[in-house]
Amino acid sequence: MSTVVVGHGMAAVALVERLVQHGVPDVVVLGEERGAPYNRILLSAVLEGTHRPEAIALRGTSWFREHGIDLRLGTTAVAVHRDEHAVELADGSRVPYDRLVLATGSIPELPPIRGLVDADGRLDDRVHAFRTLADCERLLATLPGAASAIVVGGGLLGLQVARALSIRGLRTELVEVGEHVLRHQVDGQAGAILARSLQKLGTAVYTGVRATRLTPTGLRLDNGYELDADLVVLTAGSRPRTTLARQAGLETRRGIVVDDSLTTSDPDILAVGDCAEHESRTPGLVSPAWEQARVAGDLLAGCPARYSGHRTVARLRATDLDVAVLGDPEKALGEVVQVSNPVTGTHKKLVVDRGVIVAATLVGDLSRVGYITQAFDRGTVLGPAEPGALLMAPRPATPAPLPDDAEVCACAGVSAGRIRACSSIDEVRESTRATTGCGGCLSTCQNLLSPLVKGMTS
Repeated sequence: MSTVVVGHGMAAVALVERLVQHGVPDVVVLGEERGAPYNRILLSAVLEGTHRPEAIALRGTSWFREHGIDLRLGTTAVAVHRDEHAVELADGSRVPYDRLVLATGSIPELPPIRGLVDADGRLDDRVHAFRTLADCERLLATLPGAASAIVVGGGLLGLQVARALSIRGLRTELVEVGEHVLRHQVDGQAGAILARSLQKLGTAVYTGVRATRLTPTGLRLDNGYELDADLVVLTAGSRPRTTLARQAGLETRRGIVVDDSLTTSDPDILAVGDCAEHESRTPGLVSPAWEQARVAGDLLAGCPARYSGHRTVARLRATDLDVAVLGDPEKALGEVVQVSNPVTGTHKKLVVDRGVIVAATLVGDLSRVGYITQAFDRGTVLGPAEPGALLMAPRPATPAPLPDDAEVCACAGVSAGRIRACSSIDEVRESTRATTGCGGCLSTCQNLLSPLVKGMTS
């Protein structure tokens, strides 16, 4: 029985790894990009210069070959013929399937800025999207001749890109239409602290304004002000890639609609990752995409599994910018316990409902993120003084050891005990996938390994 996977991003690779674990034969992966799959979250680290492109690879082509996976790179699927159980490729050939998994991800949305594209529909040479490794490499190639840049969008990706460009020595400005940066994840106080942190790092931040036109020298804003820059990087949003599914007649809304078995309106077709919509939600983050991939892999192998939705755990990966968001702190109901110190650049907020942490925001100090995440995941009922104690606890010189069942990697759902069982960071990456998502758990994983191991892997 053949399984065809359209896409070779982070969700698709996690799915294939699960199929390999189960020994599922006859798997074909259709990857549109020409290179081996990689970690998109760490593209900003490549831009920043802390990672080489090969360091963010998920699996080399040899891994697929060794496990009998038919990986076809540079291959674009243009149609799904459901009546024939076949995927049509751009060259006119067809790949038959018994089960099909759509892992087509998302695509960037162009903001409504006049002049971004020319008459042929191509982006102006100064304008850069930031979604793929090719985008990143194209942007890197332009940096030697540039002195300044504007980043459009103040979300997680926008902050990462702005920080990376500042580190590269460019005079960087960030434009965000909302009243504060990271507006979908944090409140105004946290946004103000993040903006101040960016400014200290060399990035000017403009909020509550919209870019309206690309000018010969930069961008014009809706308040009439003009920003001069050599480069413009677009990071303002993305949408699920649903064209293939929609043209095949599958049910789509914002994403490809799936049920608890991640099955679409066609029982032989599944969808996972950023393209999938489950209970009116699309993931947009790596942890739910990986969870969907694990569930889909189990089901395709004939094992019972169910996807019941996902929690939201977002981490910002950028030098000198520490952010973790659990749940939805701006919409969750409960009592708010918070400590904010703009002088030190920290803002910590818990939303507590009947003693249980239902959401949290941590900015500038993640020293207690492991304990808070553990309480959040387990629904631990805290005593009246405990939420405040979690926020007020000073950063320990020697952190108290995490229990083995405490979650360390929110992206892959890996516990401290599983990390301690490894002999090296390489084994951690290979056997658990920890550190390969947002990368925010790397230092914790290193600390959990023995001093001997840390010395060998540093």
